[in-house]
Amino acid sequence: MFACNNLSVKTPDGTPILREAKAAFQPQALNAIIGPSGCGKTTLVKAMLGIIPATGDVTYGGQPVTSSEDLSGRVGFAPQFSIAQPKLTVAEAIGYTLALFVTGKDEQTRRLESILETIGLSEHREKRVESLSGGQLRRLGLGLELTLDPTCLVCDEVTSGLDPNSEDQILTLLDTLRQDHAKTFLCIIHNLAKLHYFECITVVNAGEVVFQGNLESLCQHFNIPDALHLYDRLTELGHAHWKAKWESVQKEDKVTEDRQANEPDSGEAVAFPSALSQFATLFQRRMVLFLRDRGYLALTLAITLGFPCLVVIFAWDGLPQIQSLALDRSNMGIFEELQQELAFQVEQISTAQLVTGLIMFQVILLTLMGANNGAREIAAERTLFEKERFSGLNYSAYALSKVIFVLMIAFIQGAWMTFFVKTICEFPGPWLGQITALCFVCGAMTLVSLGFSALFQSAEKASLLSIYLVGFQLPLSGVVLALPDALVWVCRPFITSYWGWAGYLTTMRDTRLFDAFRQQNTDWVASPALALFVLSLQGLVGLMMIWWGCNRKQWHT
Repeated sequence: MFACNNLSVKTPDGTPILREAKAAFQPQALNAIIGPSGCGKTTLVKAMLGIIPATGDVTYGGQPVTSSEDLSGRVGFAPQFSIAQPKLTVAEAIGYTLALFVTGKDEQTRRLESILETIGLSEHREKRVESLSGGQLRRLGLGLELTLDPTCLVCDEVTSGLDPNSEDQILTLLDTLRQDHAKTFLCIIHNLAKLHYFECITVVNAGEVVFQGNLESLCQHFNIPDALHLYDRLTELGHAHWKAKWESVQKEDKVTEDRQANEPDSGEAVAFPSALSQFATLFQRRMVLFLRDRGYLALTLAITLGFPCLVVIFAWDGLPQIQSLALDRSNMGIFEELQQELAFQVEQISTAQLVTGLIMFQVILLTLMGANNGAREIAAERTLFEKERFSGLNYSAYALSKVIFVLMIAFIQGAWMTFFVKTICEFPGPWLGQITALCFVCGAMTLVSLGFSALFQSAEKASLLSIYLVGFQLPLSGVVLALPDALVWVCRPFITSYWGWAGYLTTMRDTRLFDAFRQQNTDWVASPALALFVLSLQGLVGLMMIWWGCNRKQWHT
């Protein structure tokens, strides 16, 4: 059913970690993969699954496997630790997975109940994943893989860290699935005392397969009384001895060829729900998680509501001056303009500095919100994304669900910042233009930070880079600190804060506030239309980073 020939894997620096591995696993059986720590067991299965790059041949059901997509829906992969969102209930975790990969509500409901019953978690269906025990998490991991009803399941250390009783329960469950549902299991396992559960045992040592067979033949081949003596025996005679002995056995034994010649049907290709359906499921799941994660929800609300208050606090002493200069010149007669001129001359310097500073303060705070919105969004759940993509998730549907979610938050934050500050400080200018400018600022930085999150495996790295980018916004904008002329147009196209500031400020061009600014600064300032265009380009760059990052496979290996 599942086999490889001359399969090799090297590290980026060229060091071989799997050397010309040849193995054929017994169909509709429990297959154990064992070996000393670091010998290449997990590398072998991940290379066969197409998770990591490898050279050599892999076949499934007699057909060549060129990428992980060839196995989608037919082979399941249960990592060492269950990959499920902690805030979901057991039923929700399985239910959302079914909605992503199985068409038809009735069929999803039927499979949900069947899976819960099969893995023994029916009575725990309303428990949050974060509250499950180790054994229950292993059962949930198996349940998530059963959603597509694959013919073969690869389990990476499915019993690691469990007590002996829980180990027996999990292995008994696997054996039941093998018998009742004709499943094939490939299990990486450390406890050699449990090998009696397995029909076929594969021994990996120093990056090479040095044995395949049942428990009895394993003891005979290595001349040991039981499996517990295996690793001592491997060390005693050395890897070269066991490699040569297995090669001689293979020349005389045609087990591998016989297994491949008598393979059962490997299952048909699975028809997945549309990308639009997967997007809707992902977005709904993200909203549920957002509302349940009290810590993240509280932080988002705190900065959304609190940052505008900071702007007002810093503006408080200057509110009378701002309001006195917030008059629209286009509605004034000549006599009224002359009356206002004296007050205008006295207050113009301090008020212009205050207004431009407050606008920049809003923009900087919004870029900080954008970094918080996007920097961890994908990187923090990269393993889950890769696992679901292996199962058949459309990466574009995933990327779009993240983009829509973070932009929704960004636009709410930009609109609220505008409404709160403009209402209290009575900033002049059109509401729509100013809301649009601040929404675009927060949206552009959110998308760029989300792009970092898509490109990096580490949420910490993505967050750090986003914060650094925010930190450079103020000095490189050239608004508060003047840049050398040679650097102005080198830096400016990349500085979100400048375009947000300019787009907001120039909406006031028909007021005395803008006149006050122009008395002190005659430099070129972008129009609202140009500012929004550049912010849109920055957002487009962020989108390209997101799509590219999501398209790249980045399993934690």
